[in-house]
Amino acid sequence: MTMAAGWAGSTFDGGAATPARHAISAHLESLGYLLFALFIFFTCFTFMKPSPYDFLAPPTILLWFLLDIRLYRATIIIVALLLIYLAAILVSLIPYLDEALPVEWTYQTVYLGITGIFFVMFFSDDTAKRVTFGLKAYLAGCLFAAICGILSYFDIIGEAILYKMDGRASGVFQDPNLLGSFLILSALYLIRGLLVGETRRVFLSVAALLVILACVFLSFSRGSWGACVIGIALTVGLTWATTPSRIVRRRIARLSALAMVVGALLIGGLLSVDSIAERFTDRAQVTKSYDEGETGRFGNQRRGIPMLIDRPLGFGPLRWRLVFDLDPHNTYIGGFANGGWIGGFAFLGIVLTTTFVGFRLCLQPSPYQGLSQVVFPALLMFFLQAFQIDIEKWRHVYMMLGMVWGLEAARLAWRAGRHDADAQLPGVS
Repeated sequence: MTMAAGWAGSTFDGGAATPARHAISAHLESLGYLLFALFIFFTCFTFMKPSPYDFLAPPTILLWFLLDIRLYRATIIIVALLLIYLAAILVSLIPYLDEALPVEWTYQTVYLGITGIFFVMFFSDDTAKRVTFGLKAYLAGCLFAAICGILSYFDIIGEAILYKMDGRASGVFQDPNLLGSFLILSALYLIRGLLVGETRRVFLSVAALLVILACVFLSFSRGSWGACVIGIALTVGLTWATTPSRIVRRRIARLSALAMVVGALLIGGLLSVDSIAERFTDRAQVTKSYDEGETGRFGNQRRGIPMLIDRPLGFGPLRWRLVFDLDPHNTYIGGFANGGWIGGFAFLGIVLTTTFVGFRLCLQPSPYQGLSQVVFPALLMFFLQAFQIDIEKWRHVYMMLGMVWGLEAARLAWRAGRHDADAQLPGVS
């Protein structure tokens, strides 16, 4: 029972006001869902600082705390690791409190960590309903971002409004790598809905999927390409392996074969445009010039790791770039550089515990398995991308982290028989 519901159920005058209080409670919850939908939708607005996402965060979080979201025993470990990670960064900041950039970076990191804790608590109750609701709101944001990205690539509106970086689609993102990766979760959501036959509007879902995949391609992000392909393969494979229905397995096999053909045709059509083919040839390389050499990305990482072994507090927040003239472009190294040994090991703990929980969610039968097979593969791809890019400031990573641990809390509650599962397969309406 939520705080609002509990208040609505109490009476001071023999219960005459109870219906009115229930109505107020229902309106507050409706407002909470509206704010949450907007909060998730505006995750894609990174080109505005502060963005609508940042303005919506405080009232959304505050209202849901008033509605009595709770911390469950199953999620204590992830909340503790997040708090340790943030505390380590704050301690490492102390010598540099007079420097504006490290202070600002730390403030933003702590703020995002707090949103991560909120997401864990939010998704732990009414889990299937809330995760599905969040995925739909996120899908709306992804479609908006993908359309803007395609428009930016073809200069239909102009770079004065939308971003385009080095001939790559960016749209409402300042970084095409972030745009491409941002879209992966919604691609997996649409694909699984089509595979298991839960999508009610097949044509619209296919159209939305093609738009999203086209934008991922036009971002020309090597990391996003790889993450998208592996994420799709993982979602399809997990769905096929865990479904008990031969009919569904045959459907998955047929649709997967059809998707590969359509995907090849889509990519072939895009590559028929000379400018796209030229950009693809340039980007389809394992490494670029800025990756190589002693002062390149990987060279800096090789030189920096021995230095971090001698520095228990790391370099301090955002100070790797002062030593090497580049950010680490590796979130694992960044954890040790920004938060010292404690921060680095806490980040590793977040990744390892979440990966263990995520695979268990995907493989063990439960009413939450279907949703897990959408969310966890996408999050796992971000954990893999963290080896070659800095993801600690990506808002949607904290949302997916909250979804995975909320699903785990719901699964354990379902196993213990503490409530009836409200779960359903993640169909797309």
